[in-house]
Amino acid sequence: MNFRLKIFKKVAERLSFTKAAKELFITQPAVTKHIKILEEEFNIKLFIRKGNKIELTEAGNILLKYANNIENTYNQLNFELNILTQKQKGKIKIGASTTITQYVLPKLMANFKSKFKDLSVSVINGNTEQIEKALNNNEINLGIIEGRSKRSEFSYTEFLKDEIVLVAKSSNKISKKPELSLSELQKLPIVIREEGSGTLEVISYYLKQKNINLTDLFIEMQFGSTEGIKNYILNSDRFAFLSIQSVINELKRNELSIIDIADFEIKRNFNFIVPIGQQNKISDLFIKFTSHYNF
Repeated sequence: MNFRLKIFKKVAERLSFTKAAKELFITQPAVTKHIKILEEEFNIKLFIRKGNKIELTEAGNILLKYANNIENTYNQLNFELNILTQKQKGKIKIGASTTITQYVLPKLMANFKSKFKDLSVSVINGNTEQIEKALNNNEINLGIIEGRSKRSEFSYTEFLKDEIVLVAKSSNKISKKPELSLSELQKLPIVIREEGSGTLEVISYYLKQKNINLTDLFIEMQFGSTEGIKNYILNSDRFAFLSIQSVINELKRNELSIIDIADFEIKRNFNFIVPIGQQNKISDLFIKFTSHYNF
């Protein structure tokens, strides 16, 4: 990445010439000079000063967007060229929670195997509790989970952002409403995942932030799989909280609809987990590969 763009990006992120200079190990006058050259090159101001602070101009925001794209492209180029110089061989066993295994990993794994043909990859499916147990028993090298809680024996790395949404079949009359209140939510017949599910843990956490317990909901049934829940609500007038990743196709086909809840949303991260102190080069390679993957 062009060093001058790198300086601009750091200033834009920190909104401080001083902090940018310190992090880049150069002087503040040098930072100022490079920004001035960029502004002269494009014949437009990139920053404006407001009191003791600086802000990006409209042009600055546009340049930052392209600088991020350039950095991502360069990192991808660097990653793929390095692949060519290293023959990767070995095995990796990945354990992933249900939503990730069914709706995120298949396309990702196909791309991974196309680049690393000599690697043997296997994936097992389970809920968050089962994946954590498999890691502790050395049955897998890498876990990908969807829960919120973190255990001290594992190291966590963010994999992918997700949102859990309330859905019903599109013909359900309530799906036509602009939004529901939390009190209305508690009256709906809801289908949820089984105990030990990361999805259920996250739902429970966010409800508690609104002083609502899972037991306050009208829970009609629990299923051990997302597909089971989807098929159930497609054949009934019931409702379910599901990962947006799991219902993309049904939303596109207008089979399911998202029902908004006033002042309530559930966002989470899918995370890689590995036992602290244990390193696996192939696991590291897979994590690095996903950081350059365009989801």
